[in-house]
Order: sequence, then structure tokens, then C-alpha cells
Amino acid sequence: MDYQERITIEPGKRSGKPCIRGMRITVYDILEYLAGGMSEAEILEDFSELTEEDIKACLAFAFLT
Repeated sequence: MDYQERITIEPGKRSGKPCIRGMRITVYDILEYLAGGMSEAEILEDFSELTEEDIKACLAFAFLT
């Protein structure tokens, strides 16, 4: 998984935190949801603009950085 295609960092957006595809949803938001017990399906249901690949990119980003 090449997370660099999905994870963006913009200094003026969310204080420069890594976000998913330029949206205001951060990698850390997704990781917190997963750590809190939400399933991938629940996250995708709550955030219809996200995809399975977005969540995998968040996990890859966390693992590789």
C-alpha cells in the first residue's frame, strides 16, 4: 500500500496534520476510532466519503512513519 497517494499534509489544514486525500479527516482521527473499538465498517458507514483503501493507507502511514 502506497499511502503517499492518499495521505496529504498541508500546513494550513488541521495544523499540518496528515489528512486523507486533502479532506479534513486526519490519519490520527481514523487511528483513534480504530483504537477505540470502531470497526472498519462502522467508520465507513459514519464517513461515506472514505474508502477501505483510505483506512489501509492510515494504517500503512502509522506503521511506516
